[in-house]
Amino acid sequence: MSNQKIKVIISDLDGTLLNSDHAISDYTKSVFKEFHEQNYLIIVATGRHHIDAMAIIESLEVPVYLVTSNGARIHSPQKELLYSFNIESDAVKSVLAIDIDPEITTVLFKESVWQTSKINKKLNAFQKDLVYPPEVVDFSTLDDYSAIKMFFTHENHQKLVDLKDKILENHSDMFSHAFSLPICLEFMDKSVDKSIAIAKILRKEGFSFEEVISFGDGFNDERMLEVAGIGLIMGNAPENLKNKLPHLEVISTNNEDGVAKYLSNFITCFNV
Repeated sequence: MSNQKIKVIISDLDGTLLNSDHAISDYTKSVFKEFHEQNYLIIVATGRHHIDAMAIIESLEVPVYLVTSNGARIHSPQKELLYSFNIESDAVKSVLAIDIDPEITTVLFKESVWQTSKINKKLNAFQKDLVYPPEVVDFSTLDDYSAIKMFFTHENHQKLVDLKDKILENHSDMFSHAFSLPICLEFMDKSVDKSIAIAKILRKEGFSFEEVISFGDGFNDERMLEVAGIGLIMGNAPENLKNKLPHLEVISTNNEDGVAKYLSNFITCFNV
């Protein structure tokens, strides 16, 4: 793939654009400003909720299309909602009726709050400022179960694998799923995926996936990485993802500004 063909930059947030402190470095901000000035289209695609993600990408200080909740929402650079898709209430209710290990934290992403089975300090730490607040609820008492996505977390990855298998026994036709991190299992409507949402933006802006360079570190990035003209896996990504996509290059980690350093070298090569 020739550098000259790349016109669109797509990046995940956690584990990719964000360092371990859940922040974007000043160096990364400077690189993205340079690419904006050269008229590259920039898209951030994340599993985070849009309220949470918007507070983060504002620090980039460049116009960004925002894909959130793994593709369930698309916002324009002007923060206009362009696309929205929720999981229906009955579908969520049928999953929560399953016998879920109480040690697993269960979360429903709603529009303005995330409803959770219990307070989880590790989840709260992902937000420097709690702009998207948690609400502890008894899921057996809700009237409306509709949600942007369902989210389950536990330190034991195998517990989440077992839960995934249990859910998919009777719901494989309803949901797509992904491990954004080994400790984070997410379920969305079957029609929702980062790559599908990105395709909508590319059509709107007149680009193709061949003109895309994308960066990610999780299984919710898998399709987005595969279809890009250049797909790049972060050095800190799980080994299982690297092994699943062996044809893709692995770059430096998020704590080493891997995205920005690759792009900086990319633009240097382009200008030679």
